[in-house]
Amino acid sequence: MKVAFIGGTGFYEAHFLKDPQEVIVSTPYGEVKTLQGKHGDKEIVFITRHGKGHAVPPHLVNYRANIACLKRLGVKAILASAAVGSLNMDMEPGHLVILDQFLDFTKGRPSTFFDGGKMPVVHTDMSYPYCDFLRETLFKAGKSLNLPIHHSGTYVCTEGPRFESAAEIKMFRSLGAHVVGMTGVPEVVLAREAGICYSSVALVTNYAAGISPTLLTHEEVVEMMKINSQNFIKLLLKTVEMLPEEWQCSCEKRPEAELILRD
Repeated sequence: MKVAFIGGTGFYEAHFLKDPQEVIVSTPYGEVKTLQGKHGDKEIVFITRHGKGHAVPPHLVNYRANIACLKRLGVKAILASAAVGSLNMDMEPGHLVILDQFLDFTKGRPSTFFDGGKMPVVHTDMSYPYCDFLRETLFKAGKSLNLPIHHSGTYVCTEGPRFESAAEIKMFRSLGAHVVGMTGVPEVVLAREAGICYSSVALVTNYAAGISPTLLTHEEVVEMMKINSQNFIKLLLKTVEMLPEEWQCSCEKRPEAELILRD
């Protein structure tokens, strides 16, 4: 079984992999640089969302190429990271949040594989966008490691690369959001279209605008990710160790997902 890690801000290396090899995968949406290795008996594929040195801003990440790449490699499960600001005082900097819902406030990103032309038009159900089985396994792994982890949370995705205004954060809180980031959508949508189980763990790096007592900086986010990266890696590896070869979940597998494999 192949499991993929998608690394966000502050998660650029995969030194924990055994026998890592860099492999370039070609897709109809572009080439993707992957690092492939093993952890225990599981094959791991690692992709860094923003590229080496955080060269790609969130609104220009090639999300379709990344997910199409993982589909072509036969990945069964994706565990993704997300650096987030907190809108909930109980979700403190350093805490981990297993996402279960999202609000999409992105504006100009290609957000589907099925946009007509050579591909059919498909309306994908997104009632429960994150794989319940992966979420529960992540939570059990986090509790076994005594990590400060929250079982659920609603993620609001903004376009970026700017941070949000205090008024926007106030609105997001009124809509029920718990954390805010810039990369979770359309990644989760594309994974569901591709029929790949997907779960995302948000690492709280700061309180959001208007909640934080200081102005927000990217350096603050990166520094907090560095401080907590070892806990995050422990969580991912423990989760992989706990995953069985097969499981039952509500992630709908549809025939049209196989169309993503064609050129």
